[in-house]
Amino acid sequence: MVQPVTVTVAATGRKITIPTGLFINNEFVPSVDSSEKIECINPSTEEVICSIVAGSAKDIDAAVSAARQAFKTTWGKNVTGAERQRLLNKLADLIERDAEELAELEALNNGKPVKIARHIDVAESIKCLRYYAGWADKILGQTIEVDNKTKFAFTRHDPIGVCGQIIPWNYPIGMWTWKVAPALACGCTIVMKPSEITPLTALKLSELIVEAGFPPGVVNTVPSLGSVGGAALASHMDVDKVALTGSTVTGRKVMEAVGKSNLKKVSLELGGKSPNIVFESADLDQAANWVSLSILYNTGQDCTAGSRLFVQASIYDTFIPVRNHNHPWRVTLLVEKFKELKIGDGFDPQSGAGPIVSKMQYDKIFSYIEKGKAEGAKVILGGEKRSGKGYFVDPTILVDTKPSMSVVRDEIFGPVLVVAKFSTEKEAIELANDTIYGLAAGLHSNDVNQCMRVTQALDAGMVWVNQNNVLSNGAPFGGKKQSGIGRELGSYSLEEYTSVKSIHWNYGGKLDWPL
Repeated sequence: MVQPVTVTVAATGRKITIPTGLFINNEFVPSVDSSEKIECINPSTEEVICSIVAGSAKDIDAAVSAARQAFKTTWGKNVTGAERQRLLNKLADLIERDAEELAELEALNNGKPVKIARHIDVAESIKCLRYYAGWADKILGQTIEVDNKTKFAFTRHDPIGVCGQIIPWNYPIGMWTWKVAPALACGCTIVMKPSEITPLTALKLSELIVEAGFPPGVVNTVPSLGSVGGAALASHMDVDKVALTGSTVTGRKVMEAVGKSNLKKVSLELGGKSPNIVFESADLDQAANWVSLSILYNTGQDCTAGSRLFVQASIYDTFIPVRNHNHPWRVTLLVEKFKELKIGDGFDPQSGAGPIVSKMQYDKIFSYIEKGKAEGAKVILGGEKRSGKGYFVDPTILVDTKPSMSVVRDEIFGPVLVVAKFSTEKEAIELANDTIYGLAAGLHSNDVNQCMRVTQALDAGMVWVNQNNVLSNGAPFGGKKQSGIGRELGSYSLEEYTSVKSIHWNYGGKLDWPL
């Protein structure tokens, strides 16, 4: 067993005991062959929170073996839907009990405000677990008419088996739940690879797996570098399915590894460069609120962030600052909204967003801002580095952008909005669809017919009308093009963790032989 560490949250005085080992077979254990450690950093202070064991490819082997054994003996087809439902609800209850502690740990390791972590990330994760608990005893097949006198067919939706799950750093608790809940509801076992940047809440949640009563091996957690643990899961010959939330670059690597190994089932939730369109009929104050939320929520570290804004020319000067004859930029509606959000330490109750999660991501964002300026875009808000500690990036708006610019084409993953104007509905749709991504899109209009036309024309897996970045556990989440394959949330997610078996039954037909 690997000993936990206890950290004290300076802002609240809370002492949190954090597991530091790999979670395999319901125990926190050392690596079988590695002495490597992962240092977990507080992005608000740049200080080390603690160090944990870094898993190796052989540790992934051990976790997969534990998951396979559980699938064959205590889970999979060996447990009823009612029991899976009970355990998922118990897990939800425990998370609800420990919500404050989990929120503070999330704020320490990820940087997001405690109030956001508690009232959104943790609260929605509890709802997600309870939603899929409700599905656990309702995994249904079909009865199919063949010949009513002699034959019929029916289908079973069997659990697919051992699932490798690779989650990102932007929503550590939320993405853990999105992956774990449907997989367990269907009867699958799991090897979880959390991001090496934010592994602490995944380890803390693993403690609750034991307390809830899940059998050993059903859920295993192996923090490791993506190039080690993620690669090992994607290429493993005894993993039946791999689910990734991450970058499009990583998605390609997973697909390649899957193709070269056992052709396991894959679901990929990848990058985005989502358009947000404001038409002249929109409620402009509400549109500005939603535009702000879509790019500034979670400090822009969101695959669905509305990072490309298109504003109709007739309202552009009201919505976006303009400058004439070298006069200063005029403060307008959107800039006012952006300035109202405080980006600060997650334990400051006034903060509506926290720091960027890591130095690497922080540097990437500022490199894009500089690249945008070099390509001719104008920064009208933000874009300057703060002094002092912490990976803080202030809300930033770039105007005078063109479709060819890197800031328009590439996913930046920060609070950076690029803006362009359009004249006609047709032009707006063409600009919105001019991207390799197809995860999400938004539009703001009070013209009902226009809303219907544009939602049909936008080439995205999700479209928001007069809102943005608001999700429901019952509605599927996923994209098109290079934003991935498969769906999370809703009943559609169950399809990602089941395998359909057709059974053909002859109860009266006789075969004449020879042919």
